[in-house]
Amino acid sequence: MTTVEVAEDFAQDAHLFAEMLRAGGPVRRVRMPRGLDCYVVTDFAQARALLADSRLHKDNRRAYELFEAKFPAGATNQGGFGEALGRHMLNTDPPDHSRLRKLVNKAFTGRTVARLRPRIEEITTELLDALAGQERADLLPSFAAPLPITVICELLGVAPEDRTEFAAWSKTLLSASSPEDAQHAAQSMHAYLTGLVEQKRAEPAEDLLSDLVHASDDGDSLSGDELISMAFLLLVAGHETTVNLIANSVLALLREPEQLALLRADPSLMPGAVEEFLRFDGPIHLATLRFTAAPVEVGELTIPQGEFVLISLLGANRDGERFPEPDRLDVTRAAGGHLAFGHGIHYCVGAPLARLEAEIALAGLLARFPDLALDAKESDLVYRYSSLVHGLEALPVRL
Repeated sequence: MTTVEVAEDFAQDAHLFAEMLRAGGPVRRVRMPRGLDCYVVTDFAQARALLADSRLHKDNRRAYELFEAKFPAGATNQGGFGEALGRHMLNTDPPDHSRLRKLVNKAFTGRTVARLRPRIEEITTELLDALAGQERADLLPSFAAPLPITVICELLGVAPEDRTEFAAWSKTLLSASSPEDAQHAAQSMHAYLTGLVEQKRAEPAEDLLSDLVHASDDGDSLSGDELISMAFLLLVAGHETTVNLIANSVLALLREPEQLALLRADPSLMPGAVEEFLRFDGPIHLATLRFTAAPVEVGELTIPQGEFVLISLLGANRDGERFPEPDRLDVTRAAGGHLAFGHGIHYCVGAPLARLEAEIALAGLLARFPDLALDAKESDLVYRYSSLVHGLEALPVRL
């Protein structure tokens, strides 16, 4: 199979990248910009099956060993990030995954998340009040980012004065940063979370991190390393995905005035519209790294054992075999079954919270600013240089 060389700017048009790969089949062997050879899957049916395939593993230690063996020396930007912060449930396989997930599942049930609605509405109103009276704004730092960061930090018990710095470390770690910047961010994040865990151990409060520190399930509890990694996962995943879900959704609506008018005319469409936003332009591009623990058949190709596999959630969600007219935004579409939150045992534990935040944020923004419009040429919009996160660097609007 021919290896596709991925261009440096592939993240600038992630949908075009996925379309190009799909034209050559459901899976393609690629070489990422920094030299990693892997297989990328863009077909919906194959992606869904592989996300739940037990032959694809995620164990952090084994993945790190394989990564170091295959990756050119000095090309990695992990800089200790994989070792120091990677021992969470997203980077484990059963039975460890089952144990870790069981300890956090109760914090993100639909009923538990529903109780957060009044506080999410309050934060949304405060942010919209701060925007009122302005003619122009960048919606990312003024609205899309602070809402989910505030919610997840309050849920976990992170002090308000620490949130800006934390968000900066998170952005560095989830973007294609230099090895030096990534290592500094990872070390800073690890040191901060170590202190935070110790604080919750000594002085527990009514927050999720305190609950995790003192959690016990049939005599089981999280180790120190697991606690730090779990706090990292919940804090980063708990805001990064929702930031980009909100911003991508706003941009999609501003590009499609008819769909925006439909949603304004019937706000009851919002829950279904959020599912369509997730399908149409979700916040995650390529799902987190997996590797084959045994040969895996994908269509007519067999991926050998010991190879990395990346599943394109954006590509799968625009597969015309699953979603008719996949490149058309339709807020009335029955978009359920998309893969924006993954599938299988690693399905996003925070999906109910992300959905609720997006519904409240988008409904509030559209109601408050009836003349909302894009304040930039579409060609000038820049996407973050990341294979994982699919999101804008800025979203200038006229209010």
